[in-house]
Amino acid sequence: MKDLKSIIRNKIWGRVWKVFVIVLGAFLFGFVFQAFLLPNQIVSGGVTGIAMIINAFTQWPIGLMVIVMNIPLFLIAWRHFGLDFLLGSLLGMGLSSAFVDLFALTGLVLTNEPMLASIIGGVLKGTALGMIYYYGASTGGIDIAAKLVRQRYSQLNFGTVVLIMDVAIILGYALIVKNYDSAMYSVIAMYVTTKVIDLVLYGLDNSCTCHIISEKSEAITQELTSGHMHRGVTILEGEGAYSHKQKHVILCVIKRSQIPELRRTIRVLDENAFVIITEAKNVFGRGFEKISEVR
Repeated sequence: MKDLKSIIRNKIWGRVWKVFVIVLGAFLFGFVFQAFLLPNQIVSGGVTGIAMIINAFTQWPIGLMVIVMNIPLFLIAWRHFGLDFLLGSLLGMGLSSAFVDLFALTGLVLTNEPMLASIIGGVLKGTALGMIYYYGASTGGIDIAAKLVRQRYSQLNFGTVVLIMDVAIILGYALIVKNYDSAMYSVIAMYVTTKVIDLVLYGLDNSCTCHIISEKSEAITQELTSGHMHRGVTILEGEGAYSHKQKHVILCVIKRSQIPELRRTIRVLDENAFVIITEAKNVFGRGFEKISEVR
């Protein structure tokens, strides 16, 4: 009985914490939008960017327009992605839009320097969106549209789809409003925002996945597991497509800071080794972050 109560209590507090972080992220998003982006005509991507274009001609409230334009997208999302995604996205979109209009009433402007607004605004916006995305919510709009596109064209990367849509909106803003400087500052802000979102979601110390193909796989494996690096290794069976020769493929995950040491080790043992190093995110297990400690 005590275990059941503990599980229920933890689940409740988990949901409370999730809502708190989403609210905080939405609050920060509204603050950044009014204090940095809007006064310097730095266009956000997605539905918010479209709302900014309309606002430039009509002065209609941006937050309200975002909500209205999101209604058909959310109806589609409910059918395609389920209730959980819908509720999380409704919370993120509704709160961020409300805070945008609330901060607009304050007239708060922290800088009129576009470059400063692009960089600082991009950092803070990336932090806000990262907080919202971390708990499975979204701000609606372009996220939903990108997911719909990927359902039909699954070979496309989600980030690539979002980037193409955002760039199209910024180009539209530049052509319609005839403000090319703002469009270029917007690209800077978008780049900074994307990098900070990755930082919030995946952390500073991203790991790397290594695939090593070598005639001296045993020596390399021995050095990786019992040498200075002390990394776990998995041996995969491979076959050369041209020679049909059986090969061992060494698979291991290392910290980014260990890449130079890995290069030196392989250079000493086998200069002819074929090595692929790719970035890995969210690595859990022995020697890395424990999955039980991840929210």
